[in-house]
Amino acid sequence: VQLQASGGGLVQAGGSLRLSCVASGRTFSSYNMGWFRQAPGKEREFVAGISRSGDNKYYPDSVKGRFTISRDNAKNTLYLQMNILKPDDTAVYYCAATSRGSFLSRIASYDYWGQGTQVTVSS
Repeated sequence: VQLQASGGGLVQAGGSLRLSCVASGRTFSSYNMGWFRQAPGKEREFVAGISRSGDNKYYPDSVKGRFTISRDNAKNTLYLQMNILKPDDTAVYYCAATSRGSFLSRIASYDYWGQGTQVTVSS
């Protein structure tokens, strides 16, 4: 499956952005999906995960209550709604797909990655 992320940009602290990730090539609904981010000089980290049906969602404490992951299987699209953004959220955001059913927070679980979209939050 090929993944194309978009929607990044420059936003002030407290603002919102919605990222999108369009999938093509294979059946989108057969993959569990995730969002990750990588800030300069830091390791890539898990931001959100969602099951194939969209019924189950997972977040680390750092974004819980501010970020919402969702998907539209009819449109082959994954979303990340980001609210109350902070300067620490500044990073390149990546979407990823996995056929595995567990450990969605682990980078190694994912088979396919999008190219990344830059999110910059100014203070």
